[in-house]
Amino acid sequence: MPILVTGGAGFIGTNFIRSWLANGGGKVINLDKLTYAGNAANLSDLPGDSYRLVVGDIGDGDLVRGLLAEHKPRAVVNFAAESHVDRSIDSPHEFINTNVVGTFRLLEAVRAYAAGLPGGGSGDFRFLHVSTDEVYGSLSPDEAPFTETTPYAPNSPYSASKASSDHFVRAYHHTYGLPVLTTNCSNNYGPYQFPEKLIPLMILNALNGKPLPVYGDGRQVRDWLHVSDHARALRLVLEKGKVGSTYNVGGRAEMANIDVVKTICALVDELAPNPRIGPRESLIAHVTDRLGHDRRYAINPSKISGELGFEPLYDFTSGLRDTVKWYLDNQKWIESLQKVT
Repeated sequence: MPILVTGGAGFIGTNFIRSWLANGGGKVINLDKLTYAGNAANLSDLPGDSYRLVVGDIGDGDLVRGLLAEHKPRAVVNFAAESHVDRSIDSPHEFINTNVVGTFRLLEAVRAYAAGLPGGGSGDFRFLHVSTDEVYGSLSPDEAPFTETTPYAPNSPYSASKASSDHFVRAYHHTYGLPVLTTNCSNNYGPYQFPEKLIPLMILNALNGKPLPVYGDGRQVRDWLHVSDHARALRLVLEKGKVGSTYNVGGRAEMANIDVVKTICALVDELAPNPRIGPRESLIAHVTDRLGHDRRYAINPSKISGELGFEPLYDFTSGLRDTVKWYLDNQKWIESLQKVT
């Protein structure tokens, strides 16, 4: 039986689909709206008997119901979301439309589908909702990392919209019995990430001798998770996760943004030296801080480690080096993007 993935042409979705198929998963139906951050070329090399792209919106109930009826998936994995905090500050309505209303309409279609399955959805079918650690708000330097019981305290329109979607997923389990699973992950990095996010933006700007804009003092701390580790965690949650549960997925790799940027500068200097540009660290430019910028995120992954046996395979040093190499080696992919921010 296939699975239905929503938002699979984006960064994390792309890596999950590749990981799923590489590890013997069944056929993937990918429903993606192909907004600026969704790139059909990310998966265009996959064989048609294993992968199908359907261009459309999770908020289109008729389309989703038709796909569910046609393909009868054993799971729905929901990556579809607007995800960039800066964009949510400028245009919050788009985040409400996709992350809240879209998730609600997707849940409605999936609920009707699950009710028609043997046992009314109480069998092997699963709805996996992929979310973020940003729903928990901000930590002080000395606070313990987020756990699955940390109260929600979103601080941006993006995180508020994701928190709302998480609550709807939880409610559909407790009210209707929909067999859901939720994951909240820390900051991902790796191949195919759209270059508006910190790591790919800094790699590409450093490569091209452009300024490296760092918000405020750059001491905001994030927990970094390689996207291939995240994909593996999601496969484990689908396979062995307890229905109705939430699992926090972290990389055990906290680092301040300014230190991430300086590390990238050193790697680009090593792997792509350019005497005309000189040391890339000289390109760092501190800019006005983001509105409501959260100071620190950190994940305690003890639950997924203890229950499902997940541990990240990448340490941040090797993972970041591999990521820089990927961007240096994939200039055609970069050039294919309609817009580089």
